[in-house]
Amino acid sequence: MNRKQKHLLLKFFSLFSIVRGYNILVIVIAQYLTSIYILAPELPLRKVLFDINLLMIVLASSAAIAGGYIINSFYDSEKDLINRPLKTKLDKIVSQQTKLTSYFILNFLSVIFASYVSFKSVVFFSLYIFGIWFYSHKLKKYPFVGNFVATTLAVIPFFAVFIYYLNFNTVIFVHATFLFLLISMRELTKDLENIKGDLAQNYRTIPVVYGENVSKKMLSVLSVATLIPVILLLTQYETGYMNLFFYGSIIALIVFNIMLWKSSQKLHYVVLHNILKLIIVAGVFSIILLNVDVVLSRVF
Repeated sequence: MNRKQKHLLLKFFSLFSIVRGYNILVIVIAQYLTSIYILAPELPLRKVLFDINLLMIVLASSAAIAGGYIINSFYDSEKDLINRPLKTKLDKIVSQQTKLTSYFILNFLSVIFASYVSFKSVVFFSLYIFGIWFYSHKLKKYPFVGNFVATTLAVIPFFAVFIYYLNFNTVIFVHATFLFLLISMRELTKDLENIKGDLAQNYRTIPVVYGENVSKKMLSVLSVATLIPVILLLTQYETGYMNLFFYGSIIALIVFNIMLWKSSQKLHYVVLHNILKLIIVAGVFSIILLNVDVVLSRVF
């Protein structure tokens, strides 16, 4: 492999790191599993998997999210030098100009994909793209508002699929509430993890403005609040073998709280952040456990 090929390969890995391709892959899988097993369980598997409109919604979401990660990296470059020096070195292989070009191309592709579905989809994703930019440029520097908007932006791709299938059953909103609370916890934990860079760059996050102790209390309250949708899902709705995930998530959140009040260093908060990510990812793949009989009948 010559020098030019190595440089191109490094640029590819750098761009993959910036857009967090692994996160986007999880979101794509989550959108499809949600469509197959929650939103349209009565439809044949083939019809959902080969639905061009659904594919375009997923592609529009992926392109917009990838663009969002790029613009976030663009605005946070100085802060990330402090918080994530090794990752930032990799990300800096791609120039700021290339980042901006990629950002506009991805947003353009997102709107093109959405236009295949409907004009309403174009409006929806255009507003989503604007929301991501406005959050990255302004809102993320403010406590509470930044956290709320970040969490909302994270769950919007799922609402795009909900709207497509016009399925607004109560159980879906209970699932969504659980996810919303987990992502809220993740965002606040990230703020604790990045407090050093936020202080240096004058980001007025909750830990910076109110301190670590208040942030920990908020995380504990949010973790207790997750019990409300979990109890509802376990007692009022049919969750099949997915109840194992909910019981497991309760145990994981108890461990999270014990570790939280013993944490004082960046590494501790990184571990806590990863616990929440693990719960979210496990929740995505456990969707297939909602009705194992349906899964087996669809596969075989």
